[in-house]
Amino acid sequence: MTKDQLQNIIVNIPDFPIKGIQFKDINPILTNPAAFQSTIDIFAKFISEQKATAIVAPEARGFIFGAGVAYKLGIKLVLARKKGKLPSKTYEVEYDLEYGSTILQIHQDALTKDDRVVVIDDLIATAGTINACIELTKKTQAQVVGIASLISLSEFENKHHFNNVPLLEILKF
Repeated sequence: MTKDQLQNIIVNIPDFPIKGIQFKDINPILTNPAAFQSTIDIFAKFISEQKATAIVAPEARGFIFGAGVAYKLGIKLVLARKKGKLPSKTYEVEYDLEYGSTILQIHQDALTKDDRVVVIDDLIATAGTINACIELTKKTQAQVVGIASLISLSEFENKHHFNNVPLLEILKF
């Protein structure tokens, strides 16, 4: 599927989860095998070009794409989870969302200083989640070599400062 075809099947849901938020529903991509495969292939090409050894994927929708790409490329998948969801010693970062704040954690032993990491998520808005994942990755001494997102919201583009790290935004709204 082309990027235009992918963009056309994303559903916009106004005022969800709170008034003023325009939620981008990715479920139509997940329930359409051709769309999902195309999305994973686009991610995998970019991540392979970065010579990544690991993917850091934030809870929860980043897990979906991170798992598919990690499997396809045969590389490590590291889950960035909400506070209290990981059983071993963790690093944590508190950050702001469009509509609140939260804490993300990763296991302290999930990455090494030799790992080359791409952070993958379904959507970049304020970039809070991506920046939290970058900060968590740096705490492990691994190197962030790319950022990949299915959707990027153009209204927040001025907040997307990733210090010249290669960025893949498959769809822009």
